[in-house]
Amino acid sequence: MTMAKQNRARSLPNPNSVGGFHFFRGILFILLLWALWSSRNQLTLIHLGPTINHPPNRNTTTSDVVLDPPEKTFYDDPQLSYSIEKPLKNWDEKRSEWLRLHPQFAAVERDRILLITGSQPSPCKNSIGDHLLLRCFKNKVDYCRIHGIEVLYNNLHLHPKMGSYWAKLPVIRSAMLAHPEVEWIWWMDADAVFTDMEFKLPLERYKAHNLVVHGWANLVYDENNENKSWTGLNAGSFLIRNCQWQRRKWGGKTYLEGGYDLEGYWVAVKGRFEGIKVGYDKMEEEVRSLRRRHAEKLTLWYGELREGYLRQKERRPFVTHFTGCQPCSGDHNPSYDGGGTCWKEMERALNFADNQVLRNYGFVRKDLLSSSVYEVPFD
Repeated sequence: MTMAKQNRARSLPNPNSVGGFHFFRGILFILLLWALWSSRNQLTLIHLGPTINHPPNRNTTTSDVVLDPPEKTFYDDPQLSYSIEKPLKNWDEKRSEWLRLHPQFAAVERDRILLITGSQPSPCKNSIGDHLLLRCFKNKVDYCRIHGIEVLYNNLHLHPKMGSYWAKLPVIRSAMLAHPEVEWIWWMDADAVFTDMEFKLPLERYKAHNLVVHGWANLVYDENNENKSWTGLNAGSFLIRNCQWQRRKWGGKTYLEGGYDLEGYWVAVKGRFEGIKVGYDKMEEEVRSLRRRHAEKLTLWYGELREGYLRQKERRPFVTHFTGCQPCSGDHNPSYDGGGTCWKEMERALNFADNQVLRNYGFVRKDLLSSSVYEVPFD
């Protein structure tokens, strides 16, 4: 682990503080995730796809409509339950059979991702909470549009006893059943923001794993590390494979991702976005091809082109998580310098990311705390 990442890890909140408590909840969440699914000898994941009403005549559909063949699948089982309390047995076999009957999905399912996020059922108490959550959702929609990822937004509690931080569990379970065509489900908390719109998940790195969580193994597992702490991982942004798990195998199937910010702590990048932007601007002055106008659909190609020039340079954090800010309730961690710091830094991060999107539409903001834009000149 590099010195920068070690310093970032040390900047995580003390587990005894309010901020640390939010991180500790993440640990409890992962343990509960393993307990709920592995204890039932199953792990169910869902894929997002359109709901289609097929006409009686199978031969009268148009070319862009996906047929549902008459052969029975797990959906036809009257005992099937979407509840997290009911176990689902032999999920791998059932999902494989569904994919066999729907080969158009099987051909691309290996890298198919469904991103799930959400918020509470009621309006926010914080006067600007709903505005911030809307902008956070737009941020996720922008990233997913660029990367060909589908999005599911949930604002209901699907289990009466699992609200707040635990509400993600039942919706993930239901999503697994609803979307057998996706290979990965990606959960992101409402207050987590994409701040590098070009970065692509290195899915090939996780081919032997079923759960990907941000963290560093030496900070979580190493008994000889004086900085060992459960705050070395968090569950605000994680990937979980659409497969069945077994308790005896979960340890070896979990990947602690410390190579990039799958979930970066916002305090670690506080006040740095302007400097990062300057660095990228200088890079583009040196490599003019990176400044070339292009269609949004080609964003990933330019992102890969940029990778070759990012070595030894400070790169954009991939995801910035505003842990402890509580933008909806406004009940932020009291150790932060008032709620204004949280809201201002959220606006700065959102505008930093939005500029990357707006540029493909010919505009950027005048600064990272402004809603005024100007047209980008041709150069």
